[in-house]
Amino acid sequence: MNVTRIPRFVSTVALSFAAISAPVVNAQQPAAQAPSPPVARIVAEPASLTLVAGQPVPFSLTAYDSAGKEIQNAPLRTSGARGVLRYSDGKVTGMKAGKYELVVTSVGGTTPARLTIPITVQWPPIAQVEILPEPGRLYTGVTLAHRARAVHADQSERKDVAITWRSSNDAIATVDRFGNVTARRPGIVTITAQAEGVSSSLRHSVATNPVTALTIDIEENSVRTGDVVHLKATAKRASGAAVADVPITWSYTYVPDDTIAAPGATGVIDRGLFTAEVPGRYTLLATAGPRSARKVLDVRPRDVRKRISVTGRGSINHVHTSDLWPWTGKDGRDYALVGTWGGDGWAYVFDITNLGAIVKTDSVKVDARVINDVTVSPDGRYGALSREGASNRVNGVVILDLANPAHPKVAATFDQELTGGVHNMFATNDYLFALSNGDKYVIIDMKDIYKPTYKSEYDHPNSRVHDVWVNNGIAYSSEWGTGVVAVDVGNGKWGGTIEKPKLIATYPTTSGATHEIFPYVQKSTGKVYLFLGDEIMSREGRVWEGTSYLQNINQKGGVPQTSAGYTHIIDFTDPANPKNIAKYHQEEFGSHDIVVEDDVMYQAYYDGGLRIVDVSGELVGNLAEQRREIAVYKPFDPEGYTANASFVMNAMPWKGHILFTDFNSGLWSAKLEPRTQPLP
Repeated sequence: MNVTRIPRFVSTVALSFAAISAPVVNAQQPAAQAPSPPVARIVAEPASLTLVAGQPVPFSLTAYDSAGKEIQNAPLRTSGARGVLRYSDGKVTGMKAGKYELVVTSVGGTTPARLTIPITVQWPPIAQVEILPEPGRLYTGVTLAHRARAVHADQSERKDVAITWRSSNDAIATVDRFGNVTARRPGIVTITAQAEGVSSSLRHSVATNPVTALTIDIEENSVRTGDVVHLKATAKRASGAAVADVPITWSYTYVPDDTIAAPGATGVIDRGLFTAEVPGRYTLLATAGPRSARKVLDVRPRDVRKRISVTGRGSINHVHTSDLWPWTGKDGRDYALVGTWGGDGWAYVFDITNLGAIVKTDSVKVDARVINDVTVSPDGRYGALSREGASNRVNGVVILDLANPAHPKVAATFDQELTGGVHNMFATNDYLFALSNGDKYVIIDMKDIYKPTYKSEYDHPNSRVHDVWVNNGIAYSSEWGTGVVAVDVGNGKWGGTIEKPKLIATYPTTSGATHEIFPYVQKSTGKVYLFLGDEIMSREGRVWEGTSYLQNINQKGGVPQTSAGYTHIIDFTDPANPKNIAKYHQEEFGSHDIVVEDDVMYQAYYDGGLRIVDVSGELVGNLAEQRREIAVYKPFDPEGYTANASFVMNAMPWKGHILFTDFNSGLWSAKLEPRTQPLP
């Protein structure tokens, strides 16, 4: 069977983990349930599926023991192509046409049972084709771009459909296979776009071109790589009056500083903006029919590089390390709370007042296999530990009283509506936002940390959530194929409150793997930028496929982990009209947690290490190609859980330093050194 190679999702029907037998410090241990008998066989009904994309189909899984007896609530794990298959609530939904496999395995046991279900997904028929021309009028000699949008009956767009274009009269105007219409002489012409037998037409009246002169109105003569230039040109009639509705086409030529080392792609023209990604001399060309104008820009390197040096360590190498959160305690000293992954529920507290001498002050043990996320309220009043893989399968969150910050104590546990594991959280002074089984986030009232209460929740339809970040009363969540979901949770502009959250807008990324989110309001431009990180824990299909993320992941001394994906940057200033404007992409690595402060992005880039990137000004293109990287550090430790293998999980600035955690080696502190002028 021909199976499409796409990064896979993993979901769990009913998770079950062995009870943790080690004693619990500062937290109550719920009674463990009796383990389920080993699964010998899994049966799917039906045994294979043919789906229409977007339409859920009932689907059941039944587990049997070696005696043929059905096992109720058996722990089964399902996996399939991420972004194209979804299994939830006893139904399978396909999102993209193709042939795939749904793999079901039992959890636990020495020899897990395994079943592969072939699934074919077909597109529904196209219901409508819409033609979208760029602004402007067709004058003779002018080219006007058109885009065709093919949609299904539910208004979902078919992205990869073949569009056929034709003109009713090539003597008046021609159209190429991309929808670019070029006018030849005055007259009436109809342009038609067709997809799978469904067509739509647009009528143009071609007029004589009145443009006699064209000027470029760009003040800049010299810019740096990554600087954004607004493309402005004025077309004029013989009388000197402007022709406002004539389409102006922009392009450029390039002369590199070094003809030997020059890369292939050098600049970006997008939405009327231009940015150069490498130094050199760029000639910008504006055309309006037979008229043209040019402007030469001298582009210099964007030299923002700084040296980075490690100032301290909080080593953790006996288990994997997950998240960190720093805060200033009530005693005036600085601390960091650090979680562990696959570490039997241990979290650690470090005194980081002296970042040259980081000291572990205490540890907290809870019933969990993974503490993926840790957080602290802005006022330093409480901390929270997320739980996954608890022995009772309930999980939830553990609330810490930070009155004595060096030695926290458990104030409460909370699990209402938090079933199936809490992967991420976000804390405000009064509320804790906690994810429930990747399905929704629950808002917990934290005014009394010893008696936290359920406040409300938000569950976006047909969507899986991974992360949430709250800013100015808006909750921004990253939700895989849905992309970013923005919800009013108290801002009020969109009618939402903390008790009744209200959807503002959604915006999907091109990858369908939206995993991390950070909202940033840029002071210099007033723009709201959303930094969205992919998570693709597979490099299948790439030139360098790397190693499996799950290969020996729980075994000390295993192989280094690898990843893929990148950071998308969305202009979300107007939620009704978001724009995908830029990215940060290093091909051989994958993005993870992101924090932006004072126009600097602190990026945990998994096996790519810690990346510190200049994100000042307007952003266009790939920041990694524009000399915007300030510093990179790849941590290594010969005694690490995986020796000398970088896998940075989280990074954030802290009082002139950068704190970050590495999956294999624990907590790190680093500092950027001041730039020094070169000697003459």
